Amino acid sequence: MKAVKKVGILFVVSVAAVLVIGCINALSVFNYSLVDETHTADCAIVAGAAVRGDQPSPVFQERLNHAVALYRDGYVKTLIVTGGYSNNNALSDAAVARRYLLAQNVPDQAILVEDRSQVTRENLRYAKAIMALNQLNNALIVSDPLHMKRIMLIAQDERIEAWSSPTPTSRYHSFGAKARFLISETFWYSLYLVYRLL
Repeated sequence: MKAVKKVGILFVVSVAAVLVIGCINALSVFNYSLVDETHTADCAIVAGAAVRGDQPSPVFQERLNHAVALYRDGYVKTLIVTGGYSNNNALSDAAVARRYLLAQNVPDQAILVEDRSQVTRENLRYAKAIMALNQLNNALIVSDPLHMKRIMLIAQDERIEAWSSPTPTSRYHSFGAKARFLISETFWYSLYLVYRLL
């Protein structure tokens, strides 16, 4: 009985610890979503997202719209679009993004394409290699606000000199959508913290 009781107490304590850590991480993710460090940089790296055939998904489109604004406003002269092939598409996510930017009158020479990545860390790792080839020393990171905490930590780990530039027009605008995204990002951020320790 004592052994069973100890196991029960240990289980409750473990669950409580996970919940507390989860809440702390969620608060950290949310607070960082309010940070905007936008200023002039050599380039902007646009985090990949899903595409629908030959069109960017609504989430990806808003990230690209923010990148276009950064280019037009003179914050950057180069945009790096990221994302490999998904859902058996004939075009990579980055290729779809490039088409979208061209349609927004961004000149072809201002667009660099990273089309090998499948996850956020690869977005930045392969983008860093493109930066080196093109003598780009620093970057604004473009993504949804609630994604910024994790992606900026990854940028730090990849040794990219970077600043946060979250899109102000995220498609995650309703309370329910934001709550679901916050839960998802808290999970992935927490998982990445564990990964960093291993």
